[in-house]
Amino acid sequence: MALRLTSRLAGALILTALALLPQGSGGAFAQTAAPQGTFDQITAQNGCPGCDLKLESLRTLKLDMPDFTGVNLREADLKEAILTGARLAGADLRRTELERAILDGADMTRSSMRGVDLEKASLIKARLSGSDMRDADLNDAVLTSAKLDNTDLRNAKLTRSIAIGANFSGSKMDGASLERADLSSAMLDNARLPYAGLDRIIAVDASFRNADLSGTRITSGDLTDADLSGANMTGALLRNTRLPGAKLKDVRGLDPKRMINLCGDARTELPAGFEPLKPCS
Repeated sequence: MALRLTSRLAGALILTALALLPQGSGGAFAQTAAPQGTFDQITAQNGCPGCDLKLESLRTLKLDMPDFTGVNLREADLKEAILTGARLAGADLRRTELERAILDGADMTRSSMRGVDLEKASLIKARLSGSDMRDADLNDAVLTSAKLDNTDLRNAKLTRSIAIGANFSGSKMDGASLERADLSSAMLDNARLPYAGLDRIIAVDASFRNADLSGTRITSGDLTDADLSGANMTGALLRNTRLPGAKLKDVRGLDPKRMINLCGDARTELPAGFEPLKPCS
């Protein structure tokens, strides 16, 4: 009798202890949703793939090649974080604060990044292909050799960004702000840039083949050796811009009355019937 009571009491104590355990701490057999990761845990594990880190404060986090694949970092604070080579493919980075973060070589393909704050961030050779970056803040960001092909950058802010050699081919950049950006040697073939702001842009040796540049305004820009073959320039305004060696021979919709005070050289290719440009000083 005493033995049966002791066994029952032990069983009851075990069940009570299990009931008091935090949800998701039931060992290897427990099925948990995306776990909440703390700063120290993330540092120790060098990442947290699939975790729910929404609204987390992770400012100044410093990791090398961490794994955050599929993570939810929506509205998290990662200001000045150093995440070189981070794996962030398929991540939720909507309205995430990444100002001054270092994400060189990061894989951020197919990520949800609408409204993300990447002002003054370093994204050298980062991969952002196919991501949703509408309304993103990329002012003063460094995007040298970054891959942003087929990315949605509508209404994104890229003022004073450095995107030398970056690939924007096929991207949607309607209404984007690119004033004073450096797009030298960048690829923007088949990109959509209607009504984008391109004042004071530097696009030396850049390619805009078959791009939609309708309604854009390019004033005080430098398009030396740029290739605009097949681009749609209906309603575009070119003023006080350098065009030595630029290829505009096959552009569509360009109005000579909206080409004001431009300069070029003997290599500049203009549409048939256009007057030669004055030489650049």
